[in-house]
Amino acid sequence: MQSSTRMRVAAVAALLGLFAVLTGPGGAHADEAPPTSTETTTVGDVTGFRADGAVYRLSAGQAEARVSFVTEETFRIELAPDGTFTDPTGDDIVLPQGKPPRTRWKDRGDRYELSTDEVTLRAYKEPLRFALHRADGSRVWSEAKGLSWTGGRTVQTLARGAGEQFYGAGMQNGRGNTSHRDKTVEVAVDYNWDDGGHPNSVPFYLSSAGYGVFRNTYAPNTYAFTDPVTTSAEERRFDAYYFAGDGDDGAKDVIGQYTDLTGKPFLPPVYGMEVGDADCYLHNANRGERRTLDSLKVADGYVENDMPNGWMLVNDGYGCGYEDLEETAQGLKDRKMELGLWTEDGIENLAAQVKAGQRVAKLDVAWVGEGYKFALDGCKDAYQGIEDNSDARGFTWAPESWAGAQRCGVQWSGDQSGTWEYIRWQIPTYAGATMSGLAYTTGDIDGIFGGSAKTYTRDLQWKMFLGTTMTMDGWAAMDKQPFRYGEPYTSINRDYLKLKESLLPYQYSYAHEATKSGVGMVRPLVLEYPDDPKASTEAAKYQFLSGEHFLVAPVYQDTTERKDIYLPEGTWIDYWSGRTYEGPTTIDTYGAPLDTLPLFVKAGAAVPMWPGIRSYRDRTADSPLAWDVYPQGDTSFTLYEDDGVTREHRDGEYATQRADVRAPERGAGNVSVTINESRGSFTGKQVERPYEFTVHTGSAPRKVKLDRTLPELTSKSAYEKARQGWWYDRDDRGGVVHVKTAPLSTAKKFTVKLLGTSAVGGKKASAAAALTVPAGQEAGAGTPGTVLVDVTAGSSGLTDTTVSLQVPEGWRTATAKVPGRIPAGATRRVEVALTPAKDADVRETTLTALARYRAGGDDRTSQQRLAVSVLPPPPEGEAWASDLGWLSETNGYGPAERDRSNGESGASDGKTLTLAGTTYEKGIGTHADSDIALHLGGRCTAFTADVGIDDEINGYGEVAFSVEGDGEVLWTSPKLTGASATLPVDVKLDGVRQVRLKVTDTNGSKTGDHADWAAAKFHCA
Repeated sequence: MQSSTRMRVAAVAALLGLFAVLTGPGGAHADEAPPTSTETTTVGDVTGFRADGAVYRLSAGQAEARVSFVTEETFRIELAPDGTFTDPTGDDIVLPQGKPPRTRWKDRGDRYELSTDEVTLRAYKEPLRFALHRADGSRVWSEAKGLSWTGGRTVQTLARGAGEQFYGAGMQNGRGNTSHRDKTVEVAVDYNWDDGGHPNSVPFYLSSAGYGVFRNTYAPNTYAFTDPVTTSAEERRFDAYYFAGDGDDGAKDVIGQYTDLTGKPFLPPVYGMEVGDADCYLHNANRGERRTLDSLKVADGYVENDMPNGWMLVNDGYGCGYEDLEETAQGLKDRKMELGLWTEDGIENLAAQVKAGQRVAKLDVAWVGEGYKFALDGCKDAYQGIEDNSDARGFTWAPESWAGAQRCGVQWSGDQSGTWEYIRWQIPTYAGATMSGLAYTTGDIDGIFGGSAKTYTRDLQWKMFLGTTMTMDGWAAMDKQPFRYGEPYTSINRDYLKLKESLLPYQYSYAHEATKSGVGMVRPLVLEYPDDPKASTEAAKYQFLSGEHFLVAPVYQDTTERKDIYLPEGTWIDYWSGRTYEGPTTIDTYGAPLDTLPLFVKAGAAVPMWPGIRSYRDRTADSPLAWDVYPQGDTSFTLYEDDGVTREHRDGEYATQRADVRAPERGAGNVSVTINESRGSFTGKQVERPYEFTVHTGSAPRKVKLDRTLPELTSKSAYEKARQGWWYDRDDRGGVVHVKTAPLSTAKKFTVKLLGTSAVGGKKASAAAALTVPAGQEAGAGTPGTVLVDVTAGSSGLTDTTVSLQVPEGWRTATAKVPGRIPAGATRRVEVALTPAKDADVRETTLTALARYRAGGDDRTSQQRLAVSVLPPPPEGEAWASDLGWLSETNGYGPAERDRSNGESGASDGKTLTLAGTTYEKGIGTHADSDIALHLGGRCTAFTADVGIDDEINGYGEVAFSVEGDGEVLWTSPKLTGASATLPVDVKLDGVRQVRLKVTDTNGSKTGDHADWAAAKFHCA
């Protein structure tokens, strides 16, 4: 019997002692039994009123309400049913605030009006009921009835607007970046780290009506965004802060006010925004005995594979300690990494550990301890412990936290298993958490259990657009560093790790912005496009914005296509091909080979980058700063810089530098990029530096000027060798102007002018052709064939059209000439000759199709990546299925085994195949659900085998076998159990090109489903 969850047993056992204290209403009072009354009482009529500056008290019989204004737009409402106010949170969450605003009040007969210059809170008298209005009289929210309570629960009931949408409640796994309307969300610790769980909950929500609410409590909350809206906390007191948003950026303003109250997100060190690595080295039950210093060998893997990695957690795992700490810390520093430790045993030794070199602290679920306060205290204490004992910034990770934790830690979604489903539900999770002021939320790359080469690669791609992330493998069947799976995965992972590294100036600038605004970089579409009716719906659920300029739509299925990508208003550019889209629009099908993350850039973007580095430590005094520019209209971006490591920025030691882009809104014209003087200073600031620009114009400029005309270079190699100059590459993503300068003073502004060019998309953007490629294309190793490419003309007809392929070394191809003219709007299918190398790997390979043509008076190029499956030679004669190359293989537990029964999670760890007492030398051992695909090329006439559940299962298990050919079911077995007789298989395969051998579970329990394809053989010509 096998289970992918069995490796959690140690973790679950360690938590059992905590459950008793966590079932009460907020751990701060876990030792006090709440009143047992379930009778609901609603607050009655106002019987008294008192005003004291910005604080107002209203009596309603025995109950007392208190209204306290914090700012012009932020205030607090408290209700004590027994007339005695309490605050279990004390000063844990809410930070000291400034002088309260000037307020005024009026008795309007049926109500009191409590006002600042911005808002008026109405307190109706019979019964006591609150409603918030703006200064212009417009209503923000109103209670449908008065506050109510039972023995251990308080409830607020609000009227719901006709189109009102709701967001927040912290990290809500699988949701949050689209509206909570008509849904109920829980705010509490539940230790459910999968889809539907709510780790790192925050008792805060915001509404599209322009307000937010923070329940100041440690008690569990439930928010039902039904009609009416009911929000409750498990305590016999009511305490909530309200925020009234301002203007078009209402949601951002509300998040800003909430984080003014509870703390702005911290600024991570730069290495904290590089990928991290976590594992258990000492006493690792899953890997055998290792020493802490063995972590340096893993660190060497990153260096040798030219992969960025900022820090390593060297003791992640229950019962996993450490040794040789100073030597380990120094060894990591020598490899441009920092040391992190796990805090399973508390933080009593943190001071000594930090002095020895620790710079990252990962808190575990044990730090939740006796309620939420303990978790928050652990986050703050670990953060402060790093700062008290070094000159570094505090940097912690937490799997369960509460309001206020954004100021001291990264919120991590917990222990999960690497699957396609894991990728799917994580996509909305982190952008949704931004709506609660959580600026750094993330999950392990491919989880800590299970996983595969493909799911690891796909998960890593999109997580490079989160602020923080790590890979963790102490519980998996194998180490899960990004270089473990071989090619093509290692190269793809390297490319994305380096892409994140190059984007650090962009991401770090947003990290700094979060310390001012409270708004994190990872954003749901609705935050930037609040008036877009689709932004709050399922249409935008599986995508997010990374800053304002990148739209990320991860692939979360085993496919080379991504369906239904929604692009909001504006011009969007495919990051890989340069193709432009005018939003709002939905891309029904986007070609996404394994190495391609669907990624779009908003026109007008100017993205600062560090080119060509593995670590931020590779930056030197003469390193270039690059700007990736997508010109459209007048736009700007402000780069933030400091030393990246110390806390000197808090004393003003930092610099900002703004890039201003001036370009036509559409079509032909001049483009200028002005880099203003860098303002401010910090240790290590560059006095001068060279600059590089990639300006996506789609049209070649007549000339490029700095203080004088820059030299035009004629090739990529000439450009790379030159000290300064420019080169237009028409084949680069639709046409890109590359510009480089000699070192320039950072104290002086300069302008690069591109004369006679255009905005992004070219002088006539609509004239660009679009390339699409039919899915499922195949090519045989060493076998001549063709690739199909569809060329669709834009608003102008195409002439002089050729289509070519960019292919790996050793492959052969020929440029295809398209005869005649392709009329505007018409599509022409083009066959391009292709012969893979004889020794080409049998796997999916990415090629790039390039169409060169003339349209709208310009010479243009369009491109598109495509996936081609390289097939093995078809089998000949009598061929054992276990000896052939498999096109793909999925299995219910571990890998499917060749000539062995299904074993543990490693390869070749099964036993001899045995069915009904007969042993077999050849065959395939699987575990339901299983699916193995093989290429036959139409050469085989039959497939034979003996099938059943392996004798090692001792009579249990229940499965069905099936054989599919070219998508058609050719044979299906009846249900077979461990007690069934062996079933012979003989399936005709005349003309079948591809066959799939499948095993499915039939009783809902995969226990013991060890299914054997014994003596599996193909009979071929």
